[in-house]
Amino acid sequence: MKFIVTALLGLLLVGCTKTPLTNRSQFMMISPDQEMTLGATEAKKVVETSKISTDKKLQDRVKRIGAQIAAVSGRSDFAWEFTVIQDDTPNAFCLPGGKVFFYTGILKITENDDQIATVMGHEIAHALARHGAERMSMQNASNIGAQVLAVALNVPAQYQNLYAQAYGVTSQVGLILPYSRTFEHEADQIGLYLMWKAGYNPAQAVKFWENMARLSKSSQKPPAFLSTHPADEERIREIRAYIAQLPVTR
Repeated sequence: MKFIVTALLGLLLVGCTKTPLTNRSQFMMISPDQEMTLGATEAKKVVETSKISTDKKLQDRVKRIGAQIAAVSGRSDFAWEFTVIQDDTPNAFCLPGGKVFFYTGILKITENDDQIATVMGHEIAHALARHGAERMSMQNASNIGAQVLAVALNVPAQYQNLYAQAYGVTSQVGLILPYSRTFEHEADQIGLYLMWKAGYNPAQAVKFWENMARLSKSSQKPPAFLSTHPADEERIREIRAYIAQLPVTR
């Protein structure tokens, strides 16, 4: 009982934040300082373990677009860095604190600067909205919840590990995966606003995701409800709706 009370009090004392632009309330158990430290540590690991592209023209292009979008992000406290990694995987990501990494694989899919800005805005949006910290917070809460319920329901000690595993699967499908898809939609919306604010054409976002949809059709994907990303058709439909909501003037 003491453990249950302590755990519940801990959950009640977590920070309460809201996402930029969408103004969604967030559940946070990770402080901004912890998040920044983690981002800096992981960025160093990425640089040390990855093959950095030697294509100066490509590096300069990504840095230019990244700097323009970072300038309208409202986070001058971030130590923005933009790096291209030589890797054919169609991927990009932004770590807490503004460390952005683009794989050459995704740059092969982008047809122009506007489409690079689409990806850049989306990844920067993840960092601005603190999606990584929020996901970690939910996972931590899920782990605590499994232990609390096991004790509260008087699950025998020899079965508590099995119970926790089953609970983890349930929370993954029922809570964490849907929120991951929420994060993706949110990053699309915030990212579109950022690229528009920086002077890029949001309509190119539709073309980029159509390109990604064609690419994904050639590979097996899990059902939408078991994926951290929304279905391609759903995403493109939502992006068109977000574009329609953008202000008339910057």
